[in-house]
This record gives sequence, structure tokens and C-alpha cells, in this order.
Amino acid sequence: MKRKRPRYAAVRAWVALGWLSLAWSAGAHELQAASQAAVHPSWDVLHARVTTEGRQLVFHMHTRGPAGRELPAPSGRFGGSEVVSYVWPTSLDPAAVGFEEKAGILAFAVTSHPDFDDTPLFDENGDGKVDNDGARWHSHWVVLVRDDACGKDALKVKDIPEGRTPPLPPTWPGVPLLIDSPGYAPVFDGGSLTVRVPMARLGDWQGARFDAVTAALRVNANLHAPMLCVRQVFKVASGDLSLPGRISPAAPR
Repeated sequence: MKRKRPRYAAVRAWVALGWLSLAWSAGAHELQAASQAAVHPSWDVLHARVTTEGRQLVFHMHTRGPAGRELPAPSGRFGGSEVVSYVWPTSLDPAAVGFEEKAGILAFAVTSHPDFDDTPLFDENGDGKVDNDGARWHSHWVVLVRDDACGKDALKVKDIPEGRTPPLPPTWPGVPLLIDSPGYAPVFDGGSLTVRVPMARLGDWQGARFDAVTAALRVNANLHAPMLCVRQVFKVASGDLSLPGRISPAAPR
């Protein structure tokens, strides 16, 4: 899939803001990054890959310290609350998962946010309720765009303006954002994070590229657009969000 440069002007904003600049090296398909002592071990991405295994895409990220250990402190309110995330920005068109074509940068994310729940179809903690487990790590597809209202050259999850009815995935959680809550369960094991995504839920993924990012987001305290802004980037595996990784078959075992 040929990448269109205008779509990725926004991703370079993370680095342009001076949040992070790293040297990187990648093999043919796996993305690798040098360890950074200034980055918390749980956010210090060392390598990432997206592979095909049977009828699944497998998203994998490995960190220097235990992945998934750091969670936001509960604030007791929705407005101004924090979200932490492991993110794979991709070159996939948002239409691949059911959003409007060319809506922005499609990213797969694993997130935690103790002050709200945005997976109304799923009961991650198994207590019989579907509205109280936002702190449990869970997965999303999100569409990212640049919005200076979040800060100069900063990114946000794209808002849905009032009165608009864009195409949405069937597991859209009903919030005014281009976000999907598909229910793919993340698996943490030491510094490893893995999520399996059925290919049947995706459009054309052949030749798609990816990067790996750890970041924090914040809900607008006033609860209006921009609703969910990227507040801080902990690490960008490539250093410049050039999406050098490539979806590829898993290595033989």
C-alpha cells in the first residue's frame, strides 16, 4: 500500500514538539529501538512487530521493564482524566476497520483509564457489569489527527462533530470520537505485550507499515472538542514516526 505523505504530516508533530528523538534500527520487518535511560522502563519500547499467524494479525511490543505495570491514578472525574497507552500507528486506511476513508491516521492501541469505561460490549473484569472496568487494559482502533487546540502540532483522537454521522465500525462505543472498541484482549508477560486481531475484521492490510509508541492522553476538562488529546509521548520506536515496520509473516518456530 502506497503511503500518502499528507496523512503523516501529523505524526511527525510528536517529534517536532521535541518530546522525543531517537536513533532506531530495524530489520526487514521488526522495528527495534535503543534503550533510553530517561524513559520509564514500562514505556521504554525495545522492539515491536506486527505479524500474520494463520487468520490473525498479531501486534507485539516489548519494553525494557514490565509492560502494563504503570497505570494512571484515578481522579474521580471524567473531565481531565488520564489515559495511558501502547500504540501501533499504521499506514492502514481507516476504512479498513469501518471508519470513513482517509479520515486520518489509523492506530491500534492498548489503553488503561480508571475514571471511565469505553467498552460497553465487554466485561473485562468478569463482575457482570460492563461499565466499570476502564482501568483494565483493553484494545481500540483510533483515528488520529492534528489539532493545535491540543497544543502546537499536537495530535488527538478525531472528534465527531455534532450532527455528523460518519461511517463507524459495528463495535463503536457510542462516544463522539473515531474510536472502536473491538474487544481484542491484550496479553502481558513481563516486558511483552501481545494482541491478536482477526483478519476477517480488516480490509486490505497487505503491505501496511507501522510504528510503536507509548503515550499518555487526557480528556478535555470541559468535555467538548477536542475531547481526547495526546498529552505526552514517552517513546517513539522509530524516533520520527516514519512507520518503518512492515506487517509480515511470523518467523518459523
